[in-house]
Amino acid sequence: MKQVVIVRHGKAVPYGYEDDFTRDLRERGKSDAKLVSEELKKRGIIPDKIISSPAKRAFKTAMIFAENLDYSEQDIITVEDIYDGLTTNDFLELIKAQPSDVNKVFFFGHNPGFYYYVCNLLEEFYSDMPTTSTVGINFDVKSWEEVEARNGKLAFHLVPRMFK
Repeated sequence: MKQVVIVRHGKAVPYGYEDDFTRDLRERGKSDAKLVSEELKKRGIIPDKIISSPAKRAFKTAMIFAENLDYSEQDIITVEDIYDGLTTNDFLELIKAQPSDVNKVFFFGHNPGFYYYVCNLLEEFYSDMPTTSTVGINFDVKSWEEVEARNGKLAFHLVPRMFK
């Protein structure tokens, strides 16, 4: 089995849209990321690989998760195209390119793209993706190359309000 974990960045500051790339997390965004990542740790959901948008708010969210999940922050990979926007097919290609020794890969990025990826990877998804939403998707495959749209099973959907 392979698992994709899709995380929308934490709550960002409500200003700075003229330079959206460098918008930072609010304190709530930081605390929400800590809450959700601590829950993942309790459940034993630890990444083999973390891939993030390089935008400040997404990367900082990834760093908080990495710290709480004992994943080296230096090993976080940034992919510019996650910020710029990928089609679902492009996102699938990114998933399919993962090495075989990776079984659990976390992605950090932005809506609306991340909401669409979740909807298109799962057989069905009838929820939304507020900030710091974390969705685990299981694929009953041996190789990442076998991952296809609409074949994923929902493993979990965590949102910060569940832990407050």
